[in-house]
Amino acid sequence: MSPRLAGAHYPVAVVGGGQAGLSVSYCLRERGVEHVLIEAGRVGHEWRERRWDSFCLVTPNWQCKLPGFSYRGPDPDGFMVRNEIIQYLKDYVSFFLPPLVEGVTVTTLRRATSGVFELSTTGGDLTADQVVVATGPYHSPSIPRMAERLPADVEQIHSSRYRSPGQLPEGGVLVVGTGQSGCQIAEDLHLAGRQVHLAVGSAPRVARFYRGRDCVAWLDAMGHYAKGIDEFDDAAAVRMRVNHYVTGRDGGRDIDLRAFARHGMRLYGRLTGIEGAALEFADDLKVNLDRADAVAEGIKDAIDAYIAAHGIKAPDEARYVPVWEPEEQTSELDLVEAGVSSVIWSTGFARDHRWIEIPAFDGRGYPMHWRGATSCPGLYFLGLPWQHSWGSGRFEAVGRDAQFLASHIDASLRLADVCGTLTGAPAGLTSALPVG
Repeated sequence: MSPRLAGAHYPVAVVGGGQAGLSVSYCLRERGVEHVLIEAGRVGHEWRERRWDSFCLVTPNWQCKLPGFSYRGPDPDGFMVRNEIIQYLKDYVSFFLPPLVEGVTVTTLRRATSGVFELSTTGGDLTADQVVVATGPYHSPSIPRMAERLPADVEQIHSSRYRSPGQLPEGGVLVVGTGQSGCQIAEDLHLAGRQVHLAVGSAPRVARFYRGRDCVAWLDAMGHYAKGIDEFDDAAAVRMRVNHYVTGRDGGRDIDLRAFARHGMRLYGRLTGIEGAALEFADDLKVNLDRADAVAEGIKDAIDAYIAAHGIKAPDEARYVPVWEPEEQTSELDLVEAGVSSVIWSTGFARDHRWIEIPAFDGRGYPMHWRGATSCPGLYFLGLPWQHSWGSGRFEAVGRDAQFLASHIDASLRLADVCGTLTGAPAGLTSALPVG
């Protein structure tokens, strides 16, 4: 039976039913903490609605470690495709039966003078002593204003709306942005035989395999995924880092933009200007390619040092040699002359927390928190990139963050009960007390 919302009060309300929300729900249930889990769509909504048909994880299946429900399939070293990811989350729901309400959007979150949180939703208003916001960081597709200058007959979509090459009109395709999505979408189009033009940004890359193992396995053994954000001197900058591009497609491989160029993909620097069908690019293609390669080779250096320091037997492997160099960097593109009929903006997302009417954000709109506990006692965030470690926004470590928050929430509620008993104060006031 679906939990009641209208007029209800819960010790904890969790907003967002993706892997983060499900993880903290499991951890709260394990501690006997009553709560409600509110999801605007269906479980797995982001994977259903914002991923293309051939999408797959870039981290091996063995890194899928949701609390109490690590990957149990036959291919731990493989990479789940979109439908398998959705099924994994559905199976997780069946496994522990969370107090889940689907198809309900939280439209406003505020804090009353009594200390309780008030949530307005499309399914009715409710209150809670504590709230976990587990909606992730990817809310509103971000498209630069210069997109308005493109000709009306050029099809434009954000990467979150891309599904397959067949949805686009015939002709060439310009992909803007080389984060994980941009590179993988460019590859998808390239393999389908489309003429791809790619505006290359400053995102780094990583090799898929090195010296006999997946680089993710090496980095995991080296402790990189467990390293806390407080161990970095530039924590704010670290949180804004772009993920390395690589793919799990067909068992996993490198994404080498130089190899794509050698086989016909057209590469440019950053897109800097649009005047109708005439596009201009920065003269930074070679610099961006070289820097991406340098990051990949630097990771290999670290792996070599780890192997040597621990006396690990691992096969030797020749280092990467660039297979293509831009002879003359093209700074202009005429869409009509090049036959480009569509543009895919792989330019990321913007956070949208306007529904949270609580002063818990910094000047950039980022939640002020320590390991998810915000400056507003009783308000928490979960599933943010680098919330505590590299894996915080992924299946690999979101469960560890959930365990931490659930423990904190449980202790806070118990303290509130004790204080309320001693003082006779309403629970909503005492539940907001900070925990040591």
